[in-house]
Amino acid sequence: MKVGLYFGTFNPIHIGHLTIANHLAEYSDLDQVWFVVTPHSPFKKKNSLLDDYQRLEMVYLATKDYPKLKESNIEFGLPQPNYTVNTLSYLEEKYPDNEFALIMGEDNLKSFHKWKNYEVILARHSIYVYPRISEGKVDHQFEDHPNIVKVDAPIMELSSTFIRKSIKAGKNVKPMLPEHVWQYLDEMNFYK
Repeated sequence: MKVGLYFGTFNPIHIGHLTIANHLAEYSDLDQVWFVVTPHSPFKKKNSLLDDYQRLEMVYLATKDYPKLKESNIEFGLPQPNYTVNTLSYLEEKYPDNEFALIMGEDNLKSFHKWKNYEVILARHSIYVYPRISEGKVDHQFEDHPNIVKVDAPIMELSSTFIRKSIKAGKNVKPMLPEHVWQYLDEMNFYK
């Protein structure tokens, strides 16, 4: 099985995340997309980052009706801080029959050369890149790389930060969130 790994804090997961993941699951050669919830780094100030398991629950609620989309807490038990190269090695060991690919926005590809062991990741894994409106240029070494797949996915200019600020300001964000996620946030009174 070919699995696309979509890493993020998902604080909260929103319709932009779901739209991109579903597009990749339906219109690429990926069999599934796993939302890998990044745990809170003990080295960073918490601010408005919800508990790891609350964010995992939101991802579960958002994806439970989509058979090709799954939540993953794989990084919760790995050493901190999490490095993608280590997570990939662990997943390859745990699921030897799966082929893992990365999913990232074009904005992340622009800084990919700064990632720990990025050359190893690129040599061993495909990277599916969805379009983002952002500043800067993609490093020339990634322009025509055979393991980098540019995906013609919808451009989603929606951010979790915007949603959190909007909730705090008392705005209606219901259309920006999967129904079950909105209900959970509303019941739990998060981000207010």
